[in-house]
Amino acid sequence: VQHYMYGYLPPPPKDVRFAVERVDPGFFGGKATKKEVVISLGPPGCPKLELLVVVPNVRSGRAPAFVGLNFTGNHSLVADPSVAVPKSWMRDGPGVVDHRATEKGRGMQAGAWVLEQSIDRGYAVATLNYGDVLPDKPDFKDGVYPHFLPAGRSEPEANDWGALACWAWGLHRAVDYLVTDPDIDAARIAVTGHSRNGKAALLAAAFEPRIALAIPHQAGCGGTAPSRTKNPKAETVKAINDRFPHWFDDVFPRFNDQVDRLPFDQNGLVALVAPRPVLFTNGIEDQWADPQGQFEILRAADPVYRLLGAGGLDAKDVPPLGQLAGGTLGYYVREGGHVSDAAYWKVFLDFADKHLKARP
Repeated sequence: VQHYMYGYLPPPPKDVRFAVERVDPGFFGGKATKKEVVISLGPPGCPKLELLVVVPNVRSGRAPAFVGLNFTGNHSLVADPSVAVPKSWMRDGPGVVDHRATEKGRGMQAGAWVLEQSIDRGYAVATLNYGDVLPDKPDFKDGVYPHFLPAGRSEPEANDWGALACWAWGLHRAVDYLVTDPDIDAARIAVTGHSRNGKAALLAAAFEPRIALAIPHQAGCGGTAPSRTKNPKAETVKAINDRFPHWFDDVFPRFNDQVDRLPFDQNGLVALVAPRPVLFTNGIEDQWADPQGQFEILRAADPVYRLLGAGGLDAKDVPPLGQLAGGTLGYYVREGGHVSDAAYWKVFLDFADKHLKARP
């Protein structure tokens, strides 16, 4: 998986440090405590990661937690003015000027994460902007990337990690912090993400056993959908490599026109997560993400889960729209397109309740 597709993730940094800043125990009207955590990775000049952590105040013991990358900055997920506006690279969009966030973006994406809903269900949420880790552009000059190349090199080689692997590695660094937080149950950390961040979430779970559950949402080609797609409306390996040449290593494009020669498919990536639970969630109108193909990936990963005695995919066929198939390998599809919202998060939380809340 690393050699042919994502590139090799470097080992964890030797000197990871955490500074907990701007703590507010009265967040969401007193229902939660907000912490903004600055993660320092070690090498001189390496950019710091800014992790927003929101923990429910009313709970029994340590809280289970969701961790994931966001697209628009921590400040965009809440209206509260105390959350810092990030200074790192930001993708273009409302409230962004010259790839830098502004105050105008505050709270604009609150509906994509609906943090208060998770708090009300007893879950902590930790998130950071994916641009903190690596800007989403076809070079590797910025972010943490150049600070972890082998000594003497300034450019990636064929099997060096691409952007998806770098973002997954950034999620691992967020987990480094979460397992030290006395408010978080280190045994009940779930990873999620939407679209390309969902691809990174699944990859992060495959290479990080401290992640207990994965929900890659609408992750599509290069994540949860098959490279050998049979859907003429779905994204292909060639299309994704042509549009986003920095996401994968330099070996993967060799399979653009001969995907049958790729020696694995994404069921192999899911199998690397086994026996931990995985949920794929989709909108039926988002055929670019190949919802049917994603179901087939789960079906192909099922034997590995069964071999390990972990259960598997309970549904024999794609479940009706709006109905969660909640086995260890879970699947959900509903009306709609490529979006993250409160209704999807309810499904995430329901799946986590079944597979995490029951644990001792």
